[in-house]
Amino acid sequence: QVQLVESGGGLVQAGGSLRLSCAVSGRTDSIHRMGWFRQAPGKEREFVATITTSGSQTYIADSMKGRFTISRDNAKNMVYLQMDNLKPEDTAIYYCAQYKSGSAYLTQAYDYWGQGTQVTVSS
Repeated sequence: QVQLVESGGGLVQAGGSLRLSCAVSGRTDSIHRMGWFRQAPGKEREFVATITTSGSQTYIADSMKGRFTISRDNAKNMVYLQMDNLKPEDTAIYYCAQYKSGSAYLTQAYDYWGQGTQVTVSS
């Protein structure tokens, strides 16, 4: 079993920044591609970012390119999401997930999920 715990969410004004962290524990004998998703009230969970096992390649959703950065520290079993120039429409619960197979842009490609951390951006 794998446990994912997100932290770093909170309330921030538009234009501000937050750094989300995801701690991976449990069965960490193999390193996996990781992803971040988010879900706003009344909306489906959507892809935010993904990072390969080595961290050499990252992919960010188009609406967040240039503002969000995903990174990881495999020695610490941590994954991060740096969010800059936040907008009110970024308000959502943000989830960290471990990749299993399939398209990394889809939720069904991930088999382990954290409980989420709330991000609220005020205008």
